[in-house]
Parts: sequence; C-alpha cells; structure tokens
Amino acid sequence: MSDSSNTPKTTNTQWGGRFSEGVDAFVEKFTASIEFDQRMYRQDIAGSIAHATMLEKVGILTSDELNQIVQGLNEVQQNIESGNLEWSIPLEDVHMNIEARLTDKIGITGKKLHTGRSRNDQVATDIRLYVRDEIDFICQEITRLQEGLIMLAEREATSIMPGFTHLQTAQPVTFGHHMMAWNEMLERDFERFQDCRKRVNRSPLGAAALAGTTYPIDRHMTANLLGFDAPTENSLDSVSDRDFAIEFCSASSLLMTHLSRASEELILWTSAQFNFIDLPDRFCTGSSIMPQKKNPDVPELVRGKTGRVNGHLVSLLTLMKAQPLAYNKDNQEDKEPLFDVIDTVKGCLRAYADMVPAIQVNEEAMREAARRGFSTATDLADYLVRKGMPFRDAHEVVGKSVGYGIEQGKDLSEMSLEELQQFSDTITEDVFDILTLEGSVNARDHIGGTAPAQVLAAAGRAKQKLQAR
Repeated sequence: MSDSSNTPKTTNTQWGGRFSEGVDAFVEKFTASIEFDQRMYRQDIAGSIAHATMLEKVGILTSDELNQIVQGLNEVQQNIESGNLEWSIPLEDVHMNIEARLTDKIGITGKKLHTGRSRNDQVATDIRLYVRDEIDFICQEITRLQEGLIMLAEREATSIMPGFTHLQTAQPVTFGHHMMAWNEMLERDFERFQDCRKRVNRSPLGAAALAGTTYPIDRHMTANLLGFDAPTENSLDSVSDRDFAIEFCSASSLLMTHLSRASEELILWTSAQFNFIDLPDRFCTGSSIMPQKKNPDVPELVRGKTGRVNGHLVSLLTLMKAQPLAYNKDNQEDKEPLFDVIDTVKGCLRAYADMVPAIQVNEEAMREAARRGFSTATDLADYLVRKGMPFRDAHEVVGKSVGYGIEQGKDLSEMSLEELQQFSDTITEDVFDILTLEGSVNARDHIGGTAPAQVLAAAGRAKQKLQAR
C-alpha cells in the first residue's frame, strides 16, 4: 500500500505557475509557517491597507478597488478575531492566507493587492511592525516594574541591610538603596529597547523580492502611513536584514540577566538562612512531601527562563551568520525564537511587576545580619584617614581590630574605647558616631550614596524620568 503522505498536491495558485507538480505533503507542512506567523495578522493587514492606499494614489488601483480591498481586509480581520477563519497549511503563511480570503470575498480585485511587492518585503514589514508594537508594550511593563521598585525603595529607605561583595558582608546599605540599584538596571534596559526601536522603525515595504519594483510606487507614503520614521535605503538589505530582531533579543537577554540577578537575591533572601523578606503566597508554591515549604517559584522560573532567552539570541546570530544576500528560506526560522523571546520577556515582566510591590521586608533580620561581619570596618579606616593616618596604615590598624573582634566575638561597635585604642591612639570617643549602622549609612551622603535622604532623592529623580516618558 502506498503512503498517502507522498501523494503530490496541486500546485499552489499563489506561485505555482512555473511548477509541473504539486509539493509533497510532508514538505508542504515542513515549509509552512502559518502555525506560528498567524500572530502577525494585524500587522499584515495594516501593511496591506497602506500598500493598497499607495497603489490607488499612484494610479495602479482605482478608488473603487481600494475601497473593496480595505473593506475586505477589515472583514478578514473581523473573521480572524471572531475565530471564523480557518488557517490553511497549503497556503503556507499568514500573508497568503489573508490574501486568499480577501480574494474569496471580493474576487479578482483581491489579486491586484500584491502588485509592486513580494512576500519578502511583506514579511520584513510585518515583523518590524510586530516587534515595534511589542517593544512599546515591554517598555510599559518595564515602567510598571520600576514604579513598584521606586515605591518599595521609598518605603524601605531607612531599612538597614548588609551590602555584599563576593556574597560576604561588606558595608551596610539600606533595602531602599538596593531596590534603586535594580531600578538603574531597568532604566538601562528601557533605554536599550528605545534605542533598538529606532532601527526597527524603518520600512522595507517596496523593496519587493530584492531589487525593488518597476511600478511608480511611493515608499515614503507607505512608511508614513505605517508610522515608520523612513523607508529603508537599499532593497537587497531591506528584505534580508534581521539585525533588528537580533538586537531586540540582545536587549531582552540583558533585561533577563538583570531579572535573573534579582531573582537570585530574592531566592536567597527568602531562605531561612537569610530571612530578609517574605514573598506573597500567591507567587509561591509548596512541596508535595514537606508541608513546611514555601518555594519562591516565580523568581526561580525567571532565573531559569533567562537561559532560554539567551539561547534564542545565539540561535538568531547563528541563523544569519552565513547567509548570502538577499532573502533565503532560512529566515523563516527567525520567527519562533523571536516570538518566544517576546512571550517570555512579557511574562517575566508581568510577574515581577505584580510581585515586587507586595514584598514584605524583615527589618530586624536584615539589621542583625548587617551588624555581623564587621560591616563598618571601612568606616573606621576612613575615620583614621580623616585624622591624618595614611590609608595603608589605617587599613592595617582596622585589620588588627577585626582580628581582635573575631577572637573576642565582638563587633567593632561593641568594643570599648580602650579596646580600640590598643591598635591606635588616634581613635577617640567620636569614633562611635561612625561605627553604628546608622552612622555608617548616613555618612555616605552624596549622590548615589546610601544615606536615606539620598535614596529618597534618587527615587524622586527616577519618578520624574518615568513621568517624562
């Protein structure tokens, strides 16, 4: 018995004039992209309406034909959004599916829509429109997350916690100061996406297959109708460029790296060993065997999904690295990784923006942790330098003081003046003003510093930036 999957199909009426036999059934499905590119239907219809509007202006379509096409495309969109359009694999992609449905509705006029363009410039246009829309949404979600961080920073501007280097206690900071560090990362992410948007926002429509078209088209008009800043300059590059997708994924990888770093800290802080914070129950799960467990699933998943996004970036770089100009079928492989990056980033941002404002801080546990580990040692060294001692000598004095504290089980702030003076008689009673946690934090009263007043000032400046967007 023969395998029916090997039965030749009829040739595709969109491009099959040159072919004497149909595409193999398996190849037809293997090469189709409709299962994943159908999400660009709004962008495809918008691009077609702009293209048709331009064709009417230059005299290729009549005003009646334009009206038929626009009305027909709007009806197709309504059919899609109401679930009344069945996507066809033989029609390969979102572009051919929409054009075929349009032609079913309005007849031969629908076949005129593709005049002066190719699927190559059509898909390049659709992807740019789609990525542009998603950048705008992602930037809104970054802003929403930043609003939550700034609110939390203001609320906890005086809540002292240990600052770490090498995950070892370094100097006291405040929880609010730490949240503003996360905000700075996100501010750079926002700027990167906005900068990426500038290169996304160029119109390849009119580049056709690779060499432009002989029709008297107006590319500036279609670019303007679609909200692009300008048309692209070179037809070969227009249809084969995917730099913008790679750049978007690169910005996404950095964003996810920042969220992953924050996730690592949240995971540590929620552990019994740290006990710095508590996450709302709705963002956690329990254990099927250990009833006491409360697992920080959202931060853990965000940390894990970072590798997924990084992998897609490498995938796109590898996809493009050996392609000759101009368009190649390889480029169909750009969509699934790109779309998954978009979905992953949006999901992670939503989870974080919802979760962060609800974080509860255990101020007592953080303070106790900051008190351990000689976190004011650097302040003591600075104190000695201000008294005239060379820094290297001050460093040695403090090192000996810390060694003594380890032997005696005492923090620097717990030592008596006599104990401290055995290492240097430069130390006087005023040293205790800077050996306290509050004294240490408040002493760094400069822009970017840990003093609560500076944290609140930084939060105020950050809010002004958000309001200006």
